[in-house]
Amino acid sequence: MSAPQTPDDGGTGAGGVSGDDLDFIRQVLRYQGNDGGNDQDSETHQHGHHHVHHGANRFFEGADDEDDELDGLDDDDDDDDDDYHDAEEGHLEYEIEIEEDVDENEELDDDAEEGEEDDDDFEDEDDEDEDDIDEGRPIPFFTRRQLNIMLQGETLHNVLLSVTDWGRAGDGNFDGFSSSRRRRQQLRDPNRFPKVPSEEGRKLMDSGVFGSTERPYKAYQTILDDVAADSHSMHTKIEARRRPVSLRLFDRELGLGYTQAERNLGKNMIAQSMVPATDADMVLRYEAPVYLGQFSDDGNFFYSATKDFRVRMYDTSNVNEWKHYKTVIHPAGRWTMTDASLSPDNKWLAFTSMMPQVCLAPTDPNDEGEPYLLNLGAPAPGTSDAEHYHDNFAIFSVRFSGDGRELVAGNNDCSIIVYDIESRTVLHNLEGHKHDVNAVCFGDKLSPHLLYSGSDDATIKVWDRRSLGDGRAAGAFVGHCEGITYIDSKGDGRYILSNGKDQTMRLWDLRMAMSMSDFDAKDPLQLTSYSLYDYRFQRYNDDLYFKHPHDNSVVTFRGHRVERTLIRCHFSPPGSSDGRYVYSASHSGKVYIWNLDATLAGVIDVREATRQTLSAVAAEEERQAELASGQTPTSARDTLNARNRMRQRRYTHGPLCVRDASWHPTAPVLVASSFDAESMETGTCSVHSCDLTRDGDAGGREHRLFDDRMRPISSWQTSGRGMSWW
Repeated sequence: MSAPQTPDDGGTGAGGVSGDDLDFIRQVLRYQGNDGGNDQDSETHQHGHHHVHHGANRFFEGADDEDDELDGLDDDDDDDDDDYHDAEEGHLEYEIEIEEDVDENEELDDDAEEGEEDDDDFEDEDDEDEDDIDEGRPIPFFTRRQLNIMLQGETLHNVLLSVTDWGRAGDGNFDGFSSSRRRRQQLRDPNRFPKVPSEEGRKLMDSGVFGSTERPYKAYQTILDDVAADSHSMHTKIEARRRPVSLRLFDRELGLGYTQAERNLGKNMIAQSMVPATDADMVLRYEAPVYLGQFSDDGNFFYSATKDFRVRMYDTSNVNEWKHYKTVIHPAGRWTMTDASLSPDNKWLAFTSMMPQVCLAPTDPNDEGEPYLLNLGAPAPGTSDAEHYHDNFAIFSVRFSGDGRELVAGNNDCSIIVYDIESRTVLHNLEGHKHDVNAVCFGDKLSPHLLYSGSDDATIKVWDRRSLGDGRAAGAFVGHCEGITYIDSKGDGRYILSNGKDQTMRLWDLRMAMSMSDFDAKDPLQLTSYSLYDYRFQRYNDDLYFKHPHDNSVVTFRGHRVERTLIRCHFSPPGSSDGRYVYSASHSGKVYIWNLDATLAGVIDVREATRQTLSAVAAEEERQAELASGQTPTSARDTLNARNRMRQRRYTHGPLCVRDASWHPTAPVLVASSFDAESMETGTCSVHSCDLTRDGDAGGREHRLFDDRMRPISSWQTSGRGMSWW
């Protein structure tokens, strides 16, 4: 709203008001609530001892937006404008009466009430969600971090306006607070969410970069068509359609397909049709939360890492019959397991914890040696010990290079470390982010030069190791509203995928990266530096989401929940899915699979799958017991076992968080790694394959339940702790 015109002020700047009066009014507008505890001063203001022009008052209310925000004035109160009029010509004086002295706590209460109304709308939308999980509503102004600061002796006022959460407010600058207020008010545009289907994503699907596309073709008309039609054109365009897998397999068995290209197209379309479904072929139960699990590039190896610093290795050369052969324990883990990466030759597994050392373990079943510890906290070449302070950080992400000779790691010291395994030295220590680096990866499997890093500052940086003379990144990706949790590269040096705490997954093209000169000029961090959302404890409110004005992503995917932990996302493999899809885990207990145009290709309900498996095993045990006894259970022991099975069935409805998922490179099988989101004591790896029963296979699905060493377990044994383990 533009400021109204004021009459001639005679050189005073506000229609006859002295400079001292103006300073006093501005001070009241800025700091009311800080010094308003004096009843005598409040009483003096209420009696109107300061007279100013009404037009000058309008000027300050219309021009100084930050003052209005600090006073708790909302821009939505446009209905009150009828009570005000522009100043008329002539020397007219009005009296300002301040009826009530409002302090900061009352302002925060008003904002909290607005947040509650927004949360009500948000919960109405959640009523239609199938997750049925109530994780609680976020506290918009008082976070756990602020509570910890206050318990350390800080005052409430300084905590609410501390640099910890709102930026530069601690030194008297209210930009952090006012920026967050302005941002919340600008986030209500109904068109801010990306459109589905995405036009850019559809172009990528038709381009052939992400799998084959069945294009329309031409067919000759029969003589009956010529008789029925007035025109005798000999060619008609037949629209492409997705045929069932059974018919495509039938065509392949009959040798139909006139060219090799047509036969390859049929093979690729079969791979695209075989998307993993909800039903689980088997479930592996662990005595600790499972944080990640991945197949090797050839599919012959699978590893899972749990919070108790153990990495289990499985032989999956037969994807239907797994064999556990080795368990490696981190010798000096801190707090939890954070990440793991398998070397390209499958000989070494690197896994990390909340410490600067990377644990390197051999995968050979005959090698029983202890794992190696690689110290990534050592100084880089050219750095003296006095200048080096990177000796006590936590590694959040680690990746092998394409040749297996180097490691790249991201840490909570806002840096990216490139480490040479053979020489045991740090090659680069790149500092280009403002917050923790949660995700790193190499851009090209054939070259170690291109690096990507994602941070809590909501940006992704592109690094070219051939041009690191000034230590600056080569480019940046901007578009996430909150921090980055994971990055996956397609391996072609061009496309990457990222998950963000703003509940979106985004696809990026290297050719659209923002140059660092534009990045410095536009300063996109000013819109994402003051976040009130803590993904570890709060549920994300869509009112916080906004469309970044400098967004350079290609496609945005929504529907999953990136909360509680660093949820992961991936490209589907070219062998088993024709590289057609992208997928992500979710805190809601599901795995979401998208087409490139942001439409859903499938949803795997992991929580429902584990419930079905456990219920099926319990029912089979009960049936076998009845057949063995020849009658219904009558003894006390049989009755107790039956009650235990029924109790365990009820326990399978608890909250489940899926942190990672891995699609088999050659088979239509996906493994979801999850943990109990309520007790954080147990976890699972569930194996899901495509649902062939829909294509005529009446064989059904066999439900199998195993422990971490692939030993069959009964359903009632899973309730040994007397609580839900799902």
